[in-house]
Amino acid sequence: MTERLADISARIEGLRDLGAVVNAMKGMAAARAHMARTQLGAVDSYAATIARAMALILPKDPARFARNGPSDRSNHKPGLLVFCAEQGFAGAFSERMLDSFDSLDTEPDPARLFLIGTRGLSIATARGLSPQWSAPMPSHTHGLPKLADQITHAIYAAVAAGHIDALDVLYTGWHTGHASVVRHRLFPLDLGDRPAGAMDRPLTQLADDTLIAALGQDYLNAQVCKAALHAFAAENEARMQAMSAAGSQIAQELETFQATLRRVRQEAITAEIIELGTGTQAGAGSGQR
Repeated sequence: MTERLADISARIEGLRDLGAVVNAMKGMAAARAHMARTQLGAVDSYAATIARAMALILPKDPARFARNGPSDRSNHKPGLLVFCAEQGFAGAFSERMLDSFDSLDTEPDPARLFLIGTRGLSIATARGLSPQWSAPMPSHTHGLPKLADQITHAIYAAVAAGHIDALDVLYTGWHTGHASVVRHRLFPLDLGDRPAGAMDRPLTQLADDTLIAALGQDYLNAQVCKAALHAFAAENEARMQAMSAAGSQIAQELETFQATLRRVRQEAITAEIIELGTGTQAGAGSGQR
């Protein structure tokens, strides 16, 4: 009985320690998700500023800058940038993202796949999918601009090498407690629908094509950074949700073990009382004889 009490007590102590770890992970995930959400506004403002700059210098007929796509669809080489989870304990975050490939128009070519996230890369490799380029997701948001630079350089290197001529991005958006896969075009930039600048055209020393190309690269970088922030926030939101579920399960198990401990203690006390009572009766009978 004593050994059983010790085992149950040790189990309860272990559950309490595990609950403390889960709560700490939940708190860190909440702080990181909040930080990413607050920084999205700054990235949106930066991208909007670049868009306005491009609108100011676009010619009256901006069609020559519009995205027309390759004329020969048989030679079309679309790439795909995918943001998965960097760490575990985020539920089926990466699996959900990789499963979304089934809904794409065409099966993604691994030679044109850019994948972010160490955990996602491990799962993709286990599925027999080896991306052409991959990188880890930073553990803090201040590392995301550097990641966006790396992704942008990798994209332009692939375009220059003739590996891709277009690129879509897939990342997880998180709204009202629910995750959804978001997909949109990153490259080429579609400037044909940009509004005409309301202000007078500024004086420039660069040719329109050169200036648009330079601004376009900055705009692409901002869009990549925005997708990375959304993915970063969503991964931590998913981790918060997973840790909340784990915390509830731990609380239920803890309650069960505490009830078991109370019952076993009561049984031990009852057995001890019976033993004492039996011993007293035996002693009294012996004295009478």
